[in-house]
Amino acid sequence: MVNPDIIRSVLGIIGMIMPTIWRIWKNKSVEEFKYHTIVAGIINCIMWVFYSMPFVHPHSILVTTINSVGLVMYICYNLIYLRYSDINKRKAMVLYYFGEVLFLAALICITILVFHSHTSRSNFVGIFCDVFGIILYGSPLTVMFKVVKTKSVKFMPLSLSLAGFFNGIIWSAYAFIRFDPYILIGNGVGAILGCIQLILYACYYGSTPKKGEEPPKQSPVQISAV
Repeated sequence: MVNPDIIRSVLGIIGMIMPTIWRIWKNKSVEEFKYHTIVAGIINCIMWVFYSMPFVHPHSILVTTINSVGLVMYICYNLIYLRYSDINKRKAMVLYYFGEVLFLAALICITILVFHSHTSRSNFVGIFCDVFGIILYGSPLTVMFKVVKTKSVKFMPLSLSLAGFFNGIIWSAYAFIRFDPYILIGNGVGAILGCIQLILYACYYGSTPKKGEEPPKQSPVQISAV
């Protein structure tokens, strides 16, 4: 039988990005969607796969499985985004990929050559996993600032916020089953950030122009004051 935790977590990964990617695919344009989440998703999944290797943190097959599936998904998401983005975004994303490759190569070499026990390797890699995990969960912050500025949740889908929140909750619960502080810290922070997104969504949903509506125009007094 398929482990239900795998199903829930994979659905969480899909839910975090799929609505955005589907809209990009459908409209053949990235519009104002940011690429930071999907770029961060790649290195985050690779980091957790490396963390769960037998020579780093044994008995973590669930972490390996889910993040391997997540890595394939994020690669597909990145390819779709690259297909419909402009040249400047593509260049920026390629630079991010290059930096990620260099960082991962250095991390792997240091882990294998400098640390020689499961505990020391788990501690070393786990810290970086938390850093990149929090970056992934926090990557929608750029969108959140835009929501506050425009008073519109148009580019922060509810499904994205819900998936991020529940994904953090599920992994935090998993961390207590076989206590793992690194999985708990990163995903605990992720659950908090997801909760903040949901609150923000609730606050600005009412002021978001509905489909077919024009955004409210500023009065002459407001325009002259800007």
